[in-house]
Formats: sequence, C-alpha cells, structure tokens
Amino acid sequence: MSIGHILVVDDEPDIRELLTEVLEDEGYTLSSAANANEAEGRIAERKPDLVLLDIWMPGRDGIALLRSWHETGQLVWPVIMMSGHGTVETAVEATRLGAYDFIEKPVSLDKLLLTIEHALENQRLARENEHLRRRDLDTSTLIGESEFMQNLRDQARKLAGHDAWVLIMGEPGTGKRALARFIHSHSPRRHFPFVDSGVSAISGRDSAAIELFGSETDGKVRYGLLEQANGGTLFIAEAADMDAQTQMQLISALESQSFLRVGGNEPVHVDVRVIAATRKDLEAEVKAGRFREDLFYHLSEVPVRIEPLRQHPEDIPLLLDHYLDSAHRAEGLPRRQLTIGARNLLKHHGWPGNVRELKNLVQRLLILSSGETVDEAEVQIALGSASAMAPSLDGDKQNLQTALVSLNLDYPLREARDEFERRYLEAQLKLCEGSMTELARRTGMERTNLYRKLKALGISGSSEKQG
Repeated sequence: MSIGHILVVDDEPDIRELLTEVLEDEGYTLSSAANANEAEGRIAERKPDLVLLDIWMPGRDGIALLRSWHETGQLVWPVIMMSGHGTVETAVEATRLGAYDFIEKPVSLDKLLLTIEHALENQRLARENEHLRRRDLDTSTLIGESEFMQNLRDQARKLAGHDAWVLIMGEPGTGKRALARFIHSHSPRRHFPFVDSGVSAISGRDSAAIELFGSETDGKVRYGLLEQANGGTLFIAEAADMDAQTQMQLISALESQSFLRVGGNEPVHVDVRVIAATRKDLEAEVKAGRFREDLFYHLSEVPVRIEPLRQHPEDIPLLLDHYLDSAHRAEGLPRRQLTIGARNLLKHHGWPGNVRELKNLVQRLLILSSGETVDEAEVQIALGSASAMAPSLDGDKQNLQTALVSLNLDYPLREARDEFERRYLEAQLKLCEGSMTELARRTGMERTNLYRKLKALGISGSSEKQG
C-alpha cells in the first residue's frame, strides 16, 4: 500500500522523472505536471497528499498557482516550493500563502525526503488535533476490564491487522464509533485519515451524493468523504439510515473502488477500508426491502456486536473515573469525587443510553455540583429521580431540579454548559429573592466572578437586592 500520493509540478522533464523514480522507490505514488494547467487537471483526477511545486514555470508560475489555491480554500494539502532562483521575498510570500517549506535547486534528495516526511506527519497531526477539537478526547480508547471488553479489544486488534470490512452492531451509545477508531488506530492505515460520515451526512439528504463523492463545478473541485478517506478508513455511522439511491451509488463505488464526482466526467480511484455501524437489525431491514442485500453482504464481511452497558456493569467504575478525569482535562470542568453511595447508585442504574448516557451524566454532575464531592442525592437529581426526594423539598427546589434535569442533551457541550449554568443561576437567584450575598454563599462563588458570570449569561435582576 502506498504511503502517500505526491504531485510533482515542474516544467523540467528531467526533474520530474528523477523525483518520480526516487519517490516511488520510497513507497509513494506519483503524478506529475509540466505547468499550472496540467497540475489542476491532475488534482481534479486525484487529490494529492502533498505537492512539490516549482516556482518558475511558463504561463502561471508556482506562486500564482499557490495563491489561487489559497484564495479559493483549496489548499488542503502541504506544498513544498522548489526554485533555483529563489529570493527571501519569494520564500516569505510562499510561506504567507500557506506553503509548508521552500527548497532550493539543485535539490538535495536527503533533505527533500526528510521535508516530505515531516510535512506529511505535520498534516496527520493537524488532522488528529482537529478531530479532537470536534469530538471526544480518547475516542479510540475502549474502557473496561470485564471479560466482554477484554474479548472485544482482542477481536478489534485482530481485525486491525486485516483489511476486511466490519459491521459494528449495538444499541445507541454503546461505543460503536470508539471501536471503529480503535480498529483504525491499530491498523496499517493508521497514518491515513479516519473519516467519520457523521450521523446524518449520508442519511437520505439531497446532498448525500456530493457528501460521499464530491463535486466539480466551474473548475473547482470539492472532495467527498470517500476521497478524503483515501488510504484510510471511512466510518459510516448509521448504515441503515441511507436511502435507496445512496445505497445503490455506494455499492457501485465500493465494488470498483472508483466513482464519478457530481458534475465530473473522469473516474476517481480510491483505496478505502469501510467500517459501518448500525443500531438496527440490518438483516431484518433487508427482508423488509429497506436495505440492499448486496450492500449488506459487503458491509458485514466481519460482524461485531457491542453489548449494552447493563450487561457488563463491572466496567461502570472505570468508565466513571475515565470521564471524570477527561471532562476535567478536556473541558476544564471542576475535579470532583463521587461518594460510595453515589457510585453504588450509578453501578445499579440501567443505563438505557449506555456509555454515552454515562458520559453526559458525568458532565452534568460536574457542572451542577458545587463541592469537592458528589453525593447520592445529587446523582438522583441528575438521573431525573428528584421525585424520590420530593417530601423533603419545597416547591421551588423541586422546580429548580426539574429545570436542570430537563435540559436537552443534544446541545454541544459548551452550549449545554452555558444553558445549565443559566438555568441554575436563574433558579438560585429566585430562591435567594435577588440577594447577591445569599447567591454567592449558595453557589460558592466569589462575588466579582459571580457578577461577571451573570453578565456573560445575560441574567438580569441580580441587582434587585444586594444584601
């Protein structure tokens, strides 16, 4: 398998041939172009992982081509500029336009190979960092020491060594995405992208074909999910939700490992491993005529089922500790400990939402609690069991708990935290009858920070009673 696709753009045939020969010996696949127009044609044929771009060429020079990619938002690959007549000003301009590095001719092959390696590694790290910003920390970690989790990790490591397609089945929230990332991160494809289709990216939308296959419009190329995953893994989050048209197009592309972009005329060839997930019974969907049989057999080359959390409750303490720690590290939430009573209550909870529910609950507890520990009563409130405590609470406190428990957990974490804090402070302010002194005491916040927080959340009425 290629370790990366490189496009060489240079008007000198000898340089193109030399670089092609050397880089192919290193394990890269190569394409080449003699000028800017040819380069754009090669890019339309196949997305490069890196571009070696000569500055001085007839027609549009390398700087003009780089500027065009930069201004149109197409610069999604590292560019290494090459020139035998470079100046400091040229190198600065190339860097300003997004070039990764600048190499003088005659090219030192050892330096070039090292620069290419660093550029591709930098691109890989940037991709991983972007993923971590958008999604959970440690998403490729499978937490748990139960017999089931140990067997699941062993099975995943075996699957990682092969290129077979995998169908992961399980209830919502069981960790299907985490398992897919675990397989990818332990496979030979781990240095290439793991592309997540998302829950709705290819689920019956009018733009599903563009999302999957990309498009060509007025000479501008948009790369779809399959092309973005080239060399790596495409994760289809909810295979059963694809509409019939998308299923037909996908099976054709997966069988041939090629496809046409929307609006394009030339086939695009890819090398992609597919890992799909489903919360539904795909065999039943096939029998009901809602899912293509041929696509089902392709996706389920190796089926894997993740058991719900209630069937391996011995992993709950480890999961709690993991998410308590990661919420503190990743989101800056306060570090708190659960009492024994709180842990026992959580261990015997049914977890209908599985690991996702547990993670959301931990975040909710860290947001709402004010002390160093979280007790059983706070867990009951967060689980929505405030009614069990109703005899000892007045109506206002019950309303406070109801308001906090009913928050929509589909919000992104930052918005959910702001909404929790807004509801919490508004309800506490009402209980304190507008007294900032009492509000500061109840919330455990210093008054200056409290004023700042109320203002940031747009909460008014805090100055009604300062005593």
